[in-house]
Amino acid sequence: MLQNLCYDIFLLIDNHFFMKKTFSFLSFLLFSTVIFALNPPEIQQKIDSVERSLVYQHGTIELKDGIGTITVPEGFKYLDAEQATTVLVDYWGNPPEEDMSLGFVLPEKQGVLGYNGYVFNIEYNPIGYVKDDDADKIDYDDLLKTMQEESGDANKERQKAGYEPIHIVGWAAKPYYDKERKILHWAKEIQFGQDSVNTLNYNVRILGRKGVMVLNAISTIPNLPLVQKDIPKVLDIVKFKEGHRYKDFDPSVDEVAAWTLGGLVAGKVLAKVGFFAIVLKFWKIIALGVIAALSAVRQFFTGKTTEETDSDTSNE
Repeated sequence: MLQNLCYDIFLLIDNHFFMKKTFSFLSFLLFSTVIFALNPPEIQQKIDSVERSLVYQHGTIELKDGIGTITVPEGFKYLDAEQATTVLVDYWGNPPEEDMSLGFVLPEKQGVLGYNGYVFNIEYNPIGYVKDDDADKIDYDDLLKTMQEESGDANKERQKAGYEPIHIVGWAAKPYYDKERKILHWAKEIQFGQDSVNTLNYNVRILGRKGVMVLNAISTIPNLPLVQKDIPKVLDIVKFKEGHRYKDFDPSVDEVAAWTLGGLVAGKVLAKVGFFAIVLKFWKIIALGVIAALSAVRQFFTGKTTEETDSDTSNE
């Protein structure tokens, strides 16, 4: 079970540049099925305690370094970067990392430890100015076929190594680029092995002068209608300030990104270094992180270490 959990968490990755953070939300959804099996009333009290400790904000929030703002729409709430990072590391099991998050945006009535729903993690990646010349030339159906073929080739190697295959089922929401607002968004439906419930990976990219604002949500396909209903509001959450906007690009001083719009969707770095190489490179980190997090979460909610819990189970 833990092995499958590790596979699931890792393979949600959309591309190498954003890989270390995007697996996080589903990892907790999976943890929660284990946690609730321990002692539901006591666990719920702990979860309620954690949720009450979090301080959410509304209105307009200034992003660090003055690059932009987050305007929280009605029906949503914002968790600041410091608290979001705590959730990512302490409750969702990610290894600590610099600039993991600029904060979370999530529905008002939902908590970060909820079993259902979604959370958009906000990040900024200073990859440079992404040209959108190819916006009208991309055939996303062909791009999907290429991605499916490449993942199929990678699966052969994965299965040789004893890993479950992953399948890009298709677009849960076909890529769409709003040329006026410089916003690209899409969603993939992914199946892990023979899992009966497929994964939803929803991505939003907002292009700026020197980089891309990233909003990623990981959930399950049954939650697609919920996310799609909220997407129009989510797209307007983050805005670059004057001097950081896409139209402020100065070719004489600003760096052009190696990425194109098609590359953002397909994962240019994955294609460059090879998907399976990335699997091998990050597998141990993720596996150890999951095992450590599962142990930490169990201890947090029960007050017992893994060994103590195992001992109790044996005695019973």
